[in-house]
Amino acid sequence: MMNKYTVGDYLLTRLNEIGIGHLFGVPGDYNLQFLDHVIDNPDVVWVGCANELNAAYAADGYARCRGAAALLTTFGVGELSAINGVAGSYAEYLPVVHIVGAPSQTSQNNAELLHHTLGDGDFGHFIRMQQEISVASSVLTPTNAAAEIDRVLVEALTRRRPVYLLLATNVAESLLSPPSSPLPLRLHCDQEQLAAFVDAAQSLLASANSVALLADFLADRAAQRQRLQRWLTEVPMPFATLLMGKSVLPEMLYGFAGTYAGASSADSTRDVIESSDVLISVGVKYTDTITAGFTQRIARSQNIDVGLHASSVAGQNFEQIPMADALKALHQLAQQYGQGWQQGIVAPPVSVEQPSDALTQNTFWHAIQDFLRPGDIVLADQGTAAFGTAVLRLPQDVRLLIQPLWGSIGYTLPAAFGAQTARPQQRVVLIIGDGSAQLTVQELGSMLRDGQKPVIFLLNNDGYTVERAIHGAQQRYNDIAHWDWTRLPQTLDVGSDAQSWRVTHTAQLREIMQRLEHREQLSLVEVVLPRLDVPPLLASVSRALHQRNGS
Repeated sequence: MMNKYTVGDYLLTRLNEIGIGHLFGVPGDYNLQFLDHVIDNPDVVWVGCANELNAAYAADGYARCRGAAALLTTFGVGELSAINGVAGSYAEYLPVVHIVGAPSQTSQNNAELLHHTLGDGDFGHFIRMQQEISVASSVLTPTNAAAEIDRVLVEALTRRRPVYLLLATNVAESLLSPPSSPLPLRLHCDQEQLAAFVDAAQSLLASANSVALLADFLADRAAQRQRLQRWLTEVPMPFATLLMGKSVLPEMLYGFAGTYAGASSADSTRDVIESSDVLISVGVKYTDTITAGFTQRIARSQNIDVGLHASSVAGQNFEQIPMADALKALHQLAQQYGQGWQQGIVAPPVSVEQPSDALTQNTFWHAIQDFLRPGDIVLADQGTAAFGTAVLRLPQDVRLLIQPLWGSIGYTLPAAFGAQTARPQQRVVLIIGDGSAQLTVQELGSMLRDGQKPVIFLLNNDGYTVERAIHGAQQRYNDIAHWDWTRLPQTLDVGSDAQSWRVTHTAQLREIMQRLEHREQLSLVEVVLPRLDVPPLLASVSRALHQRNGS
């Protein structure tokens, strides 16, 4: 460790305090001195990425597995390259701390025409852009650094969204005392509002004969997976998730009714969610792609809706109630009134395999179902991969990472790098289309450099199949270049011992999957699928999007 303790060191101390052990990014001349402190820090490891966009995606994947993440870019060119990835973290509620190395305060005060600027002496352009996708931002100075770092990090963790710190070269090197107390991270709960919420919820639940629970991704962001599992174990009742929050509830637990997708749900799933006397929704956001064009039919008068920081009962809002407090209260009410709720439990829908040695979406997803094992981290890119996961019944403690709201294709490959960095002992399974992979495949080299061993199923359906399903099935704008996918690992890392296969038949795929049970290196399986074959949910969603785009 360097002899002097600086603003940069203070920032790293606080990052580690909130559970961040890695810093993703790309070096640039405005962040190199700060990077020296990162390299010397025993608790935060530098993870260089192929480009800033990939680094932002990697940080997002890391945050989904560790609760928070940090990203380092250089001023202007670097931060704008990362902005799309950070926007995805904002849309989907991930606390990513974006640190930007900036020119010295002297250069900024003198309005010097420096490289990586717009050449007009205004150094505020980029922070103004970033403020649209940050819940807090700050230009750090030697005098405000401690207070501002603490304030911004607390905002990131309490509001579960990205924040932005501008760290000038001279500020990073300025002397500062280490933190003297922990960050104040306890969420405030308005006890009067909580009591009123409990009374309103009790009035609905006390007379209900059938109650169901629907959970979505915000329950995961609030770290409520274990609490919900305890509830459903103690009080059996029908429950489901939306695709965006799939895996937040244990799908092998008695009561699982399937994945809810509005009118595109299985009939039994839809009936349980839409026809129960009371629906308890936890962390739910109804977006177009996961509801087949807003086809959900949820009666507001019979809905108890629990959000990150506020809840509602039959449309009556209750503010300043953290999700954990609301769920604790509802769990107690369920223990009091839920003895008969299990009567509404139905068997989850079963996807019927259509036996064929020709690889199709149907045979592929049945093979994946058999391949998954407890504790896997599964990433599925936007398109056929993400929507195909709807038919899966995930084993215990499997975590599914998808991005259906922001929907940036190519996201999952660097996100898988971030997820494996966060959880090195767990198996990472990445399912990504050929079009998506062409955007971000450079990070395969980072996986190989760091000795990671994910299993990658690359779905080669000859282009942008998800776009073909929406519009222009035969148009050339949905075509892509043909790559030799199985040779990429050796191309991206000299001396790589990665293994690759190309499969065109179901029997081949299942044989390779058996071999991968004892993988010892990164494994890439190119899965050749029909060009226009799509999972059933994607077909339904595509029709809805086509209609909405034309209206």
